[in-house]
Amino acid sequence: MNNDLKKIALIGQPNVGKSSLFNRIAKQRIAIVSEISGTTRDFRKHEVKILDKSAMIIDTGGIDKTDNEIFINVKEKAIKCAKEADIILFMVDGKKIPDEKDKKLFYELQAMGKNLALIVNKIDNDKELEKLWEFYEFGISQNNLFGISVSHNRGTKSLFEWIAKQLPQNQLELNNLTQDEDVSLEELLNPISNINEQADILDNNDMKVAIIGRVNVGKSSILNALIGEQRSVVSEIAGTTIDPVDETFEYKNKTITFVDTAGLRRRGKIDGIEKFALLRTKEMLEKANLALLILDASCPLVDLDEKIAGLVDEYALGTIIVLNKWDKNMDEFKKIEILIRDKFKFLYYAPIIAVSAKTKRSIDKLKDELINIYNNYSQRISTSILNQTIEKAVIRHALPSPNGALLRIYYVTQFEVKPPRISLVMNKPKLLHFSYKRYLINFLRKSIDFRGTPIHIVARGKTLNYDTNGKLIEDKNIVKD
Repeated sequence: MNNDLKKIALIGQPNVGKSSLFNRIAKQRIAIVSEISGTTRDFRKHEVKILDKSAMIIDTGGIDKTDNEIFINVKEKAIKCAKEADIILFMVDGKKIPDEKDKKLFYELQAMGKNLALIVNKIDNDKELEKLWEFYEFGISQNNLFGISVSHNRGTKSLFEWIAKQLPQNQLELNNLTQDEDVSLEELLNPISNINEQADILDNNDMKVAIIGRVNVGKSSILNALIGEQRSVVSEIAGTTIDPVDETFEYKNKTITFVDTAGLRRRGKIDGIEKFALLRTKEMLEKANLALLILDASCPLVDLDEKIAGLVDEYALGTIIVLNKWDKNMDEFKKIEILIRDKFKFLYYAPIIAVSAKTKRSIDKLKDELINIYNNYSQRISTSILNQTIEKAVIRHALPSPNGALLRIYYVTQFEVKPPRISLVMNKPKLLHFSYKRYLINFLRKSIDFRGTPIHIVARGKTLNYDTNGKLIEDKNIVKD
């Protein structure tokens, strides 16, 4: 994520349409939109192009003057975002008359000396444009007042043109061109010859980590502790996080994007905007590489913890099981570790780390372990090492002979990473029993460091099928652990 981009902050009361405008500018549905006031609580940011100019847009939570603990935190974060932004888009509801709360907040933003626009949303037709006159009492100039309808896509062109005028005329690379006279414009714009190799290197340094667990186990507190700042709104009220919250930072030459997902409840208790939150959580898991499965050390394990762990297994993510709110000794840890291993047998490869987000206990250890697990998750084992390892496994425990058939493995190769996927090329792949494949997986784990990552094994014949993009076509004869 480019930190040099100009920042645009969307500020306003709840339910004025900030998230809808955020999605419109981003050209995709990122933020959850709902008629329920206060759906957005944490801020979201996304790199966008506005008339071919790059910027970072930030959707903040709705500012409400209630004494609710959540909205007090939301307001603090929204004002902080405004102070750090270069451009502020202050949104109000055009269906309502201007109120003193909006005016007071607008004057507070105006005093910051930023590029400030007043956006009157929900102006759905030409007749309603007359309502704009009422908002001139804010003391805004005509050039900085926009009447729009996000839902009908009315008036947004003028707004986008105004925003684009506030952004730098040239891209960062072109601005820096004069600093290096040896670089030609043609060299700068043409693709490099080894683009695929470079992309692989960049991708291998780009980690996406989903933070998942049931409500109120401390996921947002874990995110704040990991990045060292109050990024997520934290409250004792269960279900504070609705939209997945993402934050990117650099650690040991890796770019780590954490996604704090909404806390999950039992299916019968999910209603309203939490249904959208559940869908968005699954979307995040599809894009993630790793998962932090957060458990509350102060509470007994429940069936829902196991179901949530099943999501991590379903999406084949590298995994660390995190015991939060930990303040006990090692003897107690060993007892809980036995319970977790018994309940989450399918995640037997995932390390368990006890932390305290509140005291920052073992947070650095958790960050280091994330790097280790990601390296295991994305590693590519050489064909020679794989063949030597499987050969040793077969010597120790011979291949079965179902119905007298002689099975033979010709060679072994890894055909994919994230997670590691290994192919056994053999004479009768359909006759190889899954129990023997599990034996081979366990043997691989004893020989090679696959801690924290699932392994997929598939038995194939000598003839392999590829799609039009050159990717190996999988058959259904895959065993994963």
